[in-house]
Amino acid sequence: MDTTSAERRPMPPLARAIFATRWLQLPLYLGLVVAQAIYVYHFIVEVWHLVSHVTTYNETQIMLVVLGLIDVVMISNLLIMVIIGGYETFVSRLHVEGHPDEPEWLDHVNAGVLKVKLSMALISISSIHLLKTFIDAAQRDSQTIIAQVAIHFAFLLSALAMAWTDKLIAHPAASGRAH
Repeated sequence: MDTTSAERRPMPPLARAIFATRWLQLPLYLGLVVAQAIYVYHFIVEVWHLVSHVTTYNETQIMLVVLGLIDVVMISNLLIMVIIGGYETFVSRLHVEGHPDEPEWLDHVNAGVLKVKLSMALISISSIHLLKTFIDAAQRDSQTIIAQVAIHFAFLLSALAMAWTDKLIAHPAASGRAH
């Protein structure tokens, strides 16, 4: 039997008040939208800086600037995942079903999927930073390089642990079977 909203019992006042507290997260997501705008501005400034200095930069300098631009894009993508996925998961539905630009991942997003996607994005961002460090290794001290590699490795281990935990939670019966 399908339950429509007219057939549902009204929520008790305390439950309704507690459920309404999810809207306290709205200013947080709006703040992330502002951060997204700042990243767009930063990206435009960096592109302009690259274009205006293209004749004075060598290949390594151009590569480092381009990696910085990729880093900004990846952080921006991370922000979009958190803004859209977090709002959809924890605050309210966006009602974008059927929209031609609906992100394909949004229809199956939940807190576990969002954490795994975010950890993968952090690993990608960390990889870009590591690549920049390796390209410019002569300008870095070995302790900084070792620390960055260790942090990257910690991100990898954390992502694996989150993905494994999410798999155990999502499919508890399958995780106990031998393959």
